[in-house]
Amino acid sequence: MAAPTLAHLLTRLVTREGWHNLYLHPRLKRGWRFWVLAWLGTPLLVFLGAGLFYALFPQYLDSNLSAVRQLLDQARAAGRAVPVGPATYLVIQIVQAIIIGPLIVGPATFGEEFGWRAYLLPKLMPLGGRKAVIVLGVVWGVWHWPIIAMGHNYGLDYAGAPWLGLLGMVWFTLVAGTFLAWLTLNAGSVWPAVIGHAAMNSYAALGAFLSRGQPNPLLGPLATGVIGSLPFAVLALMLLVGSHTLAGRQKLGQEPAQPSELAHRGV
Repeated sequence: MAAPTLAHLLTRLVTREGWHNLYLHPRLKRGWRFWVLAWLGTPLLVFLGAGLFYALFPQYLDSNLSAVRQLLDQARAAGRAVPVGPATYLVIQIVQAIIIGPLIVGPATFGEEFGWRAYLLPKLMPLGGRKAVIVLGVVWGVWHWPIIAMGHNYGLDYAGAPWLGLLGMVWFTLVAGTFLAWLTLNAGSVWPAVIGHAAMNSYAALGAFLSRGQPNPLLGPLATGVIGSLPFAVLALMLLVGSHTLAGRQKLGQEPAQPSELAHRGV
């Protein structure tokens, strides 16, 4: 995950473009709302996707929380007292993931976001915001292809493996990347994208605690599945169609053009 950051730094050295516009300033006064959206909105999207999957495929929902019970049994067998039941334990894990997950996983996701959203995104913005986030989403997905081909995220036990998994990852990075790019552009800082990306990784496995059998990983319940990612897809469509931030060619950190300004420009 550190490769995009390394590429960012090496590219600046090779091009001698300097070290300005790193987009590391938090800009909390301007962008605190987008920090909150990244921190709390991301788990909502993940949970909605898992809920939609289980609503469509209830046969895969393990209402007995067998996986959680097994973890608790293993803990008790090892002599560690667990004074709560499976449902309470799962709620505690979810709350902990929401509160501290982005802090723990953030250093790893920074490795990607400092390359993708802090460097490549502003380089692509002259294409226009919509084209920029689409191209970046595809690039981000293709960058995952080697590990997807080795079975990461989807495994290899599904029809069309690994080729459909390659396409599934591009779909996910496109819709999730649109949200992360929108956060970055509006906040004028890369940190909301770091938080949002870390949140996705932190909550990714929680949906699996509720599953039984062998659901198709290309569909869900994880957010990398087509159904699991539908909340991200709906949000991405709304942002691509309706967001003034993605309508123009402003540089990262600039205020998005207002409708009156766009009209004055003839856009």
